[in-house]
Parts: sequence; structure tokens; C-alpha cells
Amino acid sequence: MNTGIYLHIPFCRARCSYCDFNTYVGLEALFEPYVRALQQEIRAQAEAGGTRARPPASTIFFGGGTPSLLSASQIGDLIRACRETFDLPEHGEITVECNPGTVSVDYLCALRVEGVNRLSFGAQSADPDELRLLGREHGWDEVCAAIAAARAAGFDNVNLDLIFGLPYQSLESWQRTVEAALELAPDHISLYALTIEVGTPMHDWTRRGEVPLPDPDLAADMYAFAEQALGTAGFEHYEISNWCKPGRACAHNLIYWRNEPYYGLGAGAHGSTIRRRYWKVKRPADYIARVMQGAPVELGSEEIDEATSRGETMMLGLRLLNEGVDQARFAARYGAPIAHFYASALEQGVALGLLEVTDERIRLTERRRFISNQAMRLFL
Repeated sequence: MNTGIYLHIPFCRARCSYCDFNTYVGLEALFEPYVRALQQEIRAQAEAGGTRARPPASTIFFGGGTPSLLSASQIGDLIRACRETFDLPEHGEITVECNPGTVSVDYLCALRVEGVNRLSFGAQSADPDELRLLGREHGWDEVCAAIAAARAAGFDNVNLDLIFGLPYQSLESWQRTVEAALELAPDHISLYALTIEVGTPMHDWTRRGEVPLPDPDLAADMYAFAEQALGTAGFEHYEISNWCKPGRACAHNLIYWRNEPYYGLGAGAHGSTIRRRYWKVKRPADYIARVMQGAPVELGSEEIDEATSRGETMMLGLRLLNEGVDQARFAARYGAPIAHFYASALEQGVALGLLEVTDERIRLTERRRFISNQAMRLFL
């Protein structure tokens, strides 16, 4: 079983209209004290384990916010703190999320020196009007420049995030975005349907009728187009929202989809020990003060009983389109095969054409990916 390390960097230059993540603007003065506090929290994990041995971990993921607002040396300091605290593989995956327009060749070369080996760019759209609606500060030319800088710096594992199902977005504009993204030859592409979250400007606009709600049928057509186009371009559709070139699946996110443990470190970060979920205090200034005073930074937690854990393992694993839920791994983890706990659900899922069941795995049937939630509900 693998374990991931998620480091939350809660700083942005501007808030996007659709974003409800724990992010803040105008806090540049807190960058350095935040990094010092996060280093201290990382190192405290060794003491929390109650053993002299470094706890094992497989991946590091810098999420946000905009981690690329930190200097390369600050990111390097955090990586070194992780290596001092955890037993990490020498060449394990280390991802940094970046916004186009915040990176240069020199900066990315410096990240490579610090040990970063994977980049994820929030491109979102190639359409300037859609980018303005989303509140993004960059243009597509900056996405192109960022990918070129990544290649010049030696990165061979680069992801692009794109969003579909936007208000006013047409199938034709989405097709242009997908085609523009493919021209950049990324190694991985993540496609997310827009979710309008309460408390965001986008939610306020739609509630007041100033912006139309997304059309779910049109969004389904967009997804179908992308699935076909990316498949033709040689991408493996390995997770419902993720495509990769061979060997370039995101190792860190596979930990989430296999329902394996991960450390959530930093302001507002969430983590899981499988049987317990927890989350940290949100505001960066409060987080820094608590860490420096030696006070707890955990804001809350919940215990997860085994039945819930089993159901979540099934639900998350079904997102993995080829791998699905591994029969042997499940039995080793829960002491009995999947059918012991879910015989009726499996029978119903097969009868409805939702599930493919073999001795090796359980996964979604190809024609039922659009209604995957219906299959996942069988196990919760």
C-alpha cells in the first residue's frame, strides 16, 4: 500500500470565479513564514508516528492555490523537509501545480534541480472569453509558453487541466480547446466538468440569472468528443476524468483512487489514514501562529468504520476504468473477497450492464461510463 504527501499552498494572485478551494490573495508577506511553518509541520509527522524509523511515503504533491508563486528554493526546502522526515523513493513522483504566466525556463530549471519531476498546468480553456468568465489571468499563448518552458527545462511529465460544461460554451469551442491542447503534446490531460459551488461568484451569477446554468446534455457531448479525440491521439483513458500517455498516469492521484492513506499538510489540507479523515485550520495566519506556538493545527476529524471504508474503496476504484477494483488487493485488505460483502450489488450491477466482473477485477463497462454514479451507488 502506497502513501502520499499532499502539501497545500493556499496563495493566489487572483480568485477564479468558480473556485471554492482554500485560497487567498494579497498575502505575499506570509509566503516565507508559511513555508517555515509547513516545514515544521512536516517534521512533526515523525514524532507523531511514535517510532524512530521514518514513515514510508511514495509521492509528494504541491497543490493550491498556486504553488508556483513560491520560489524554487522554498519548494526545495519543503521537499528536503519531506525527505528528512519520510522514507521516500529517490525518484518518486513530485508534482507542482502551476498557473501559466507564473513560470519561466529559469524557474522550471530550478524546480528540476530541487527534485520536482512532474508539472500540472491549469490551462482550463483556449477560448479568451471563457478564460475571462472563469476569472483566469492567463491567455492561451501563455499556456503554450509554459509548456515550451517545461520542455526546455527537461520535464517529460506534464499535465494540462481543462474545464468543460461552461456557461455559454459551445461544442465547437470545446473542440477547439481539446485540439489546441493536443497540439502541445502534453503527457497527461485532466478534464473536469464545471461544478458551480455555493459561495463562488459563478454561483451568485447563476442564482441571479446573470449567467446561464451549464447544459448537462451538452457537457456529455463534450466529454464524448474528448474521449474520442484523446483516444485517437494515443492517450489511455485510465480514470473517468484523466487521460495519459503510456507510463504517465499520476502516481499520487492513484493513491486517492485506490483509497490508500495520504498526509494532508498545510492550511486547510485534508488527509486520511483510511480509518480516519482529518482537516486542518484554514486561514494561513492562524495556521502559522498555531504551528509556531506548538498548538494543534487539526480543525476536525471523523472516524471511518470498516463498512464505509469498503464502500469507498469500491466507489473510488470504479473510477479507474481499466484497473477497476483489484479482487486480490481488496481481499487482502478486508479479509474476504468482494462478493462476500457485495454479492447482491454485483449481481444487480451486471444485470443492469453497469459492471464487468472477472476473477481479477471489477470495473465499469465501457458503455456505462457516462452514468458511473449509478454503479457507485450500489456500494454505498
